[in-house]
Amino acid sequence: MSPALPELTPSGVKKSLQDEIEAILQERIMVLDGGMGTMIQRHKLSEEDFRGHEFQDHARPLKGNNDILSITQPNVIYQIHKDYLLAGADIIETNTFSSTHIAQADYGLEHLAYQMNKCSAGVARKAAEEVSLQTGIKRFVAGALGPTNKTLSVSPSVERPDYRNITFDELVEAYKQQAKGLLDGGVDILLIETIFDTANAKAALFALQTLFEEEYRPRPIFISGTIIDKSGRTLSGQTGEAFVISVSHADPLCIGLNCALGAAEMRPFIETIGKCTTAYVLCYPNAGLPNTFGDYDETPHMMATQLKAFAVDGLVNIVGGCCGTTPDHIREIAKAVENCKPRVPPATVFEEHMLLSGLEPFRIGPYTNFVNIGERCNVAGSRKFAKLIMAGNYEEALSVAKVQVEMGAQVLDINMDDGMLDGSSAMTRFCNFIASEPDIAKVPLCIDSSNFAVIEAGLKCCQGKCIVNSISLKEGEDDFLAKARKIKKFGAAAVVMAFDEEGQATETDTKIRVCMRAYHLLVKKLGFNPNDIIFDPNILTIGTGMEEHNLYAVNFIQATKIIKETLPGARVSGGLSNLSFSFRGMEAIREAMHGVFLYHAIKFGMDMGIVNAGSLPVYDDIHKELLQLCEDLIWNKDPEATEKLLRYAQTHGKGGKKVIQTDEWRNGPIEERLEYALVKGIEKYIIEDTEEARLNQEKYPRPLNIIEGPLMNGMKVVGDLFGAGKMFLPQVIKSARVMKKAVGHLIPFMEKEREENKMHAGIEEEEDPYQGTIVLATVKGDVHDIGKNIVGVVLGCNNFRVIDLGVMTPCDKILKAALDHKADIIGLSGLITPSLDEMIFVAKEMERLAIKIPLLIGGATTSRTHTAVKIAPRYSAPVIHVLDASKSVVVCSQLLDENLKDEYFEEIMEEYEDIRQDHYESLKERRYLTLSQARKNGFRIDWLSEPPPVKPTFLGTRVFEDYDLRKLVAYIDWKPFFDVWQLRGKYPNRSFPKIFKDKTVGEEAKKVYDDAQDMLEVLISEKKLQARGVVGFWPAQSVEDDIHLYAEDAAPQAAEPIATFHGLRQQELLYLAENGHLSNLHQKATSQLSVNMINIKHPSNEGLQAITLKNPARQLVIDSVVSLMDECVKATGDCRKHRSGCLPTSGRTSGQKSTVFGFTRNMVPSSRSIRIRS
Repeated sequence: MSPALPELTPSGVKKSLQDEIEAILQERIMVLDGGMGTMIQRHKLSEEDFRGHEFQDHARPLKGNNDILSITQPNVIYQIHKDYLLAGADIIETNTFSSTHIAQADYGLEHLAYQMNKCSAGVARKAAEEVSLQTGIKRFVAGALGPTNKTLSVSPSVERPDYRNITFDELVEAYKQQAKGLLDGGVDILLIETIFDTANAKAALFALQTLFEEEYRPRPIFISGTIIDKSGRTLSGQTGEAFVISVSHADPLCIGLNCALGAAEMRPFIETIGKCTTAYVLCYPNAGLPNTFGDYDETPHMMATQLKAFAVDGLVNIVGGCCGTTPDHIREIAKAVENCKPRVPPATVFEEHMLLSGLEPFRIGPYTNFVNIGERCNVAGSRKFAKLIMAGNYEEALSVAKVQVEMGAQVLDINMDDGMLDGSSAMTRFCNFIASEPDIAKVPLCIDSSNFAVIEAGLKCCQGKCIVNSISLKEGEDDFLAKARKIKKFGAAAVVMAFDEEGQATETDTKIRVCMRAYHLLVKKLGFNPNDIIFDPNILTIGTGMEEHNLYAVNFIQATKIIKETLPGARVSGGLSNLSFSFRGMEAIREAMHGVFLYHAIKFGMDMGIVNAGSLPVYDDIHKELLQLCEDLIWNKDPEATEKLLRYAQTHGKGGKKVIQTDEWRNGPIEERLEYALVKGIEKYIIEDTEEARLNQEKYPRPLNIIEGPLMNGMKVVGDLFGAGKMFLPQVIKSARVMKKAVGHLIPFMEKEREENKMHAGIEEEEDPYQGTIVLATVKGDVHDIGKNIVGVVLGCNNFRVIDLGVMTPCDKILKAALDHKADIIGLSGLITPSLDEMIFVAKEMERLAIKIPLLIGGATTSRTHTAVKIAPRYSAPVIHVLDASKSVVVCSQLLDENLKDEYFEEIMEEYEDIRQDHYESLKERRYLTLSQARKNGFRIDWLSEPPPVKPTFLGTRVFEDYDLRKLVAYIDWKPFFDVWQLRGKYPNRSFPKIFKDKTVGEEAKKVYDDAQDMLEVLISEKKLQARGVVGFWPAQSVEDDIHLYAEDAAPQAAEPIATFHGLRQQELLYLAENGHLSNLHQKATSQLSVNMINIKHPSNEGLQAITLKNPARQLVIDSVVSLMDECVKATGDCRKHRSGCLPTSGRTSGQKSTVFGFTRNMVPSSRSIRIRS
């Protein structure tokens, strides 16, 4: 279906879609639709629904592939679109978030990408046109282009930070195919959304610009990024302003943010976006942050109120909703902003500034100080760098770049022009390495090559806005314009050399003529932003002994002045090392020449230069004699200046001052140095420091002590900083690589230690060199894996074997892999809300199959509370929520430490129990049902699929008289006893007997325990206590909320009950009753109920007084006796359960539940506990 015809201007000329939408945006705030996935989930579609007739026999599961519904369930998608339009949306998005062949490959549907996009656009077009006719208000369709499930800026491999599993060209092709389908289907707008990696977005923009140049008339472009955390950065590390700078070359009609955050959290970042763009601003946040169950709690009114505040403050032009929003939200939002004036975009931002970006923005304005472009990452200009690159040692070569940034380089020049190198491959690899180092990647790059193919290779690796060095007119205007057009399409600035068809410009007037010609070609023919033009009027070598070279420095300085006066917006740069090439080997002389030359060139307008950052001396600090000699040479004041400078060099040797770097942190103790290296990601000294720690046998007798001590402490600091938003993801990965290097150094020593221990113990079998094996998987129905991949990288760096099962992994595959690989831990990841249900299912299956492997839960929609409330109760082994990748190492290490794991699990269980209690108590709006409704919604067991109830070894009753109390002592749980005395150890010394090791309460706990042992001995030896128990088992059934007991030989379905226990039922979620684990009369299975009556007969009050007569703290001792009696009651019950055969010696049997019905303790000759088991 074709799009609606454009409106006409008063003069009868057809308006473009861009003009039409912009006219509306100037009048009012437009409204975008809400969450598509949210509405699809509400339909509770089955696998069969997703397959439809078209894909009944498809080999892979399709549930969760929302985009395919435009083909298999178009009416569902159409109705969702129509609901949003009728709610007030001016613009609806197509159901194509994952409709590239890259994303669809996970479902085996990559061949249908074009068809999916065209069908989705057609469904949306139909809804928009019908509502436009119905309401008389034109509605628009935006073709949604999502980020894909791959990233150009982050390596999926811990071993190869330069590796990428997708290329820029592959992404461009995928986006071109998607955009063709959308355009052929009739969209009005193209919306590149949820951008977590700006490099991906630049590939999408490149694809759209190519289509507009070659096949389709242009459409308005909207761009929406995603800020993921407190640091205000995208997942790949860019700040909001850097993101805007990186994509503004495409001249989008709108720029904004969506997803990840609620409106309140998004506000400061929307304000930042608005301050740095002339485009209109769009904002479609989530309905708040996900709650503990992955749902969104902000009501339509709440969200509308917040977005109205945005509108009132003039922050937005388009508002809408993302995850968790519905037509009700959009209806309220549309009403809220209806009468608000739209934001008025500024005519200019940072006028007269050149805007560049790496991970962070970099602005060069009229009053910016001289910009240092670091020169040492150049195979032609640095022997050290060239040697490292030629040897393939890119990681060490990276240290050259890092030093340049640390010494003040604000831009990094990268050059791989060498006949022995594959320049494109080397440029790609090194730029990818830079992307893995946030301390370097924060600055913009200058991609430098005489081969334009190498320049393109570099531009395809950079998410920021780069400089290209360089292009010129030496091959004529057509070649010059073609290259400049490509640079503009990549969104880069360009260095233009003062070359033309006649060669290199050396004289002042020639330099000016060539630069003026190039400037007018760029600005008038290509619409190149003048602020993105940098001229290099050629810094040429002086002091060669040839008279014609003597004015080269003067000519450059004079040309610079005229260029800055006559070519508005243009900058001037140059390669400084060329100036002093005649004096190579005399570094002090060269640095002085550079310092003097820059001192004058900057005053005449030179903006930037390719320099050895940190090596430039201060003009006034240069020795006076040397300073005068340099002045004479540069300004050509003395024909003997070159000879005089040579004689000075011979007299003073290499002389001069050098910049000395001091590493003050190296003076600290070894623990502080190791921590600093991890936090800062410094690899240089990590082996040296780790070895120093290892040699300190007194402090670290085993290599493992170093890992568990200072190295893990450093990683904990990394985790804390990341959680606080003070570090971001690339830095965490960098720290993990340093950790890997340190651990790698210790592994041979740990292996040697293991071998020696085996020899002493007489053991021959091989031991696993890894710390543990971890199976990671994104659960079934979820194709998001970037977070999981990062966790895998971090764990791999910390000596864990990682088995990555990828995305959309069904439960049986996860469990099979865990058993096949003998996994120590399973990690589940998910980004979408339905993944939470799949995680619960996996936990239930693990419990059903008696798999006892610790289970880690992570992903954007997960939370600690959801894990504690929904997942952990389904699985009796450890279930732990891991907040982020930086925390995974600490959690896994504690779970696999034989000395810590039990206490750690106990700590987690206690914490999760507290979370559950707090959660249920904090529910403010509880939904109470009638009793009949609560019964209908109550918990039910399907006894046909569940294992049948375990039958006891006898029915009826058994009596245990005067049971041996000494046999009960081993069953005493001492924790409640210590709680009576208010003695509570801190993790890991909380449980008995580790509480004795606690620094605070350990000594006192031991004293109380010893006293209790003495008291028990008196009570037992003098027969002050007597234990008696009665256990009975009877057939039982649930009837409404009650429990009916039947005679031993009775058939419950036909017999009358011999006793009834009346129960209560919750009338709020979860609608539980005490009989929920019993079969009912309508089911074939029969449950058994046990009644345990336990009696501990103890002395009268007078008897107790006699026992404690000599103790001044009499009442405390009496309380201790009573507390011990309480524990004896419970110990008797536990002992009797094992002896009567109703329970195995450990664990819980399916179909059984222990519930304390009543427990009383009085200061009378007996106390009683009655326990009901079903």
